[in-house]
Amino acid sequence: MIDMLIIVGLAALGALFAGLLAAPVVTWLRGRSVVLSMFAVAALAVVAMAAGTVAVALEMFLSGHDFRVVLIVVAVSGTFSLGAALLFGRRIAAGSRELALAATTVGGEPGFLAPAHPPTSELAALAAALETAGNRLRAAQDRERSLDTSRRELIAWISHDLRTPLAGLRAMAEALEDGVAPDPARFHTRIRIEADRLSGMVDDLFELSRIQARSLELVLTRVSIYDLVDDALASARPLADERGVRLVDGGIAALPVRADTQAITRVLGNLLVNAIRATPADGTVAVSAHLKDGKVVLGVEDGCGGIAEQDLPHVFDTGWRGGQARTPPSLTVKDPGTVAEHTAGRGPTTATAVGQRHGDSGAGLGLAIVRGIVEAHTGHASVRNTAVGCRFEVTLPADGAGRPVPGAGTVR
Repeated sequence: MIDMLIIVGLAALGALFAGLLAAPVVTWLRGRSVVLSMFAVAALAVVAMAAGTVAVALEMFLSGHDFRVVLIVVAVSGTFSLGAALLFGRRIAAGSRELALAATTVGGEPGFLAPAHPPTSELAALAAALETAGNRLRAAQDRERSLDTSRRELIAWISHDLRTPLAGLRAMAEALEDGVAPDPARFHTRIRIEADRLSGMVDDLFELSRIQARSLELVLTRVSIYDLVDDALASARPLADERGVRLVDGGIAALPVRADTQAITRVLGNLLVNAIRATPADGTVAVSAHLKDGKVVLGVEDGCGGIAEQDLPHVFDTGWRGGQARTPPSLTVKDPGTVAEHTAGRGPTTATAVGQRHGDSGAGLGLAIVRGIVEAHTGHASVRNTAVGCRFEVTLPADGAGRPVPGAGTVR
């Protein structure tokens, strides 16, 4: 037993001596190549083993022949161990270089391409993490490009929408100023209508900017969805009567929700106005509300004939208008020639006074506002085609089933 303890002690002292000698080398190798690190670790193990073996052999008073045999075995084993460590280190270093080269493709085209066979599980896990990060970065870049495109298109569309009514306002104002307007009272009415429409456009832009800046304030109260729908229908009925569209009850349950009354009324108003505008005369717009999976589902179904499948994912994008003209429809002045003569020689000023029907003042912002308000209520807005048109659905948490999304708006 004492002999075994002596052998263990001598082996431990030899390993400790080798470790103390290797400590400065280990410090020097920090930040160096993984090949050198692995070679140093293998060398430390070989030297520690050799030191312990030699110490034990000397203590055992081996013959010169046996001692040489021990040294040869230690030397051969150590050499092969160091060679294997060097080989494996080179493989890991090569895999690291491949991964570092692949990492330069993160965020570029066609995206991160992970090495086919990483030499270690750690490098494989790192490659998987880089691939996930690359996919997220690419998705963020795609969203940024999409938002930038939407922003530029929105600016172009808003500029176009403002130019036409402003030109009409200028033409009518000049006609009134010079006393050549055939019907001043009618011109005054048209000017007020256009001013109201432009004011509505500015309000929509302001509301959308608040939604996108996540500064929308929500005053949540318990309210019946039936009352909200009833108020929205009452507001939209004059436009429906003017267009010859019938508003019908598709089944409206008196379900309680916790929502911002004004905001949800605006959501319903925007959906109803869009549905009425898209539905031909003698058509119907049906409004429904029911409970599904603990959530209140509001539906507005029109008779527009459907939306192209490729356009459905973009319906709620800012500025989307489908196949409709970019410029809102206009009403012409009874005597456009008079105004044309009055504005002759003053550049490209239009002679048409743009008169707007109720509900036609949108600039492609209504549905984007709908989505922003609904998502601020932890809800979801969607659209799908039906047999005769489209069905827009707004899903809201039933009373007590959810809370506004953090950061989406301020709840008071």
